[in-house]
Amino acid sequence: MFKHCILSLFVLLQMGSVSAQQPDSQTIFSTKSGIVTFRSDAPLELITASSSELRGAIDVNTRNFTFSVTNRSLKGFNSPLQQEHFYENYIEAGSFPVSTFKGKIIEQTDLTLPGNYQVRAKGILDIHGVTQERIIKVNLQVKNGQIVITSEFLVPLSDHNITIPRIVYQKIAEEIVVSVEAVLTGGIKK
Repeated sequence: MFKHCILSLFVLLQMGSVSAQQPDSQTIFSTKSGIVTFRSDAPLELITASSSELRGAIDVNTRNFTFSVTNRSLKGFNSPLQQEHFYENYIEAGSFPVSTFKGKIIEQTDLTLPGNYQVRAKGILDIHGVTQERIIKVNLQVKNGQIVITSEFLVPLSDHNITIPRIVYQKIAEEIVVSVEAVLTGGIKK
């Protein structure tokens, strides 16, 4: 829990000193309970797991964002042994406890106005200790003082130095489908 508080503080500091520029407005929308799901659809096996502990924040003025998930929070594998193999052999959660995506929304979108927006999030995706610059399409719905985020994208395992042993090659896909759903609250007070 202490680690998450430190991470949240670090995220807010990284997003800039917006509060110093506009002391009467709150520009950060955040979540501590977003959902991230992954799906491996290989020829011999379908594997899915998800976490409801996705944390993240968006600064609506700068369009900077950061999201993170603790790798051990992913649950729902086909068996406890499969979950253990994921933690120990593939994601190596002991060495790489958190996966992150940090960057900026490319489009000049005013996220203080209600509406549906399709945007591109450009940033650094850090999985398994390997960073890759990515542009990910994201759907944003701004309404009732919230930002609802949905996205689905592919993560090639080779991009993050995650190797698949030959013995299970037909059971684990080379590209993992990642889905994200989150409701962010906070933001500008009128």
